[in-house]
Amino acid sequence: MTTVGRSLKLDAGVLIFLPHPIGRTMADDASIQLLLVEDDHLLRLDAEELLIENGFEVASFASAEEAIAALDADATQFSGVITDIRLGKGASGWQVGRHARQCQSNIPVVYVTADSASEWTSHGVPNSVLIQKPFVPAQLISAISGLLNDAGMANAV
Repeated sequence: MTTVGRSLKLDAGVLIFLPHPIGRTMADDASIQLLLVEDDHLLRLDAEELLIENGFEVASFASAEEAIAALDADATQFSGVITDIRLGKGASGWQVGRHARQCQSNIPVVYVTADSASEWTSHGVPNSVLIQKPFVPAQLISAISGLLNDAGMANAV
């Protein structure tokens, strides 16, 4: 049994993320940068602020094309992706999620949408999460944290 940051690695190779003290988050113990894609300026600012308040670093983009370019430049800098689906003209959030998974096969992906939930099973990447707008802030933090924990467990084995 070994302690690694705020996690505990058991002899069997299982990694368990330990609870954080009140006022601290999973992201406090390591630099966890998320790629955020939202074409609505105010929603993007709100999501960015929420994520930063919860200890994440955020690189935010208004279009799929900008996000895909950032992934192409260095996908390894991102620990997870949060993307709106309908991003105006050009590529969609579905394409951002697929491109992120082409760059990093296990990267957590959270989709956010007001009207595209029915397309998730056919367009979303496996083991992703979809949140419908409007949502409460805790839903977004819970979704990305859960996927990051799942990815950490998968990488530890």
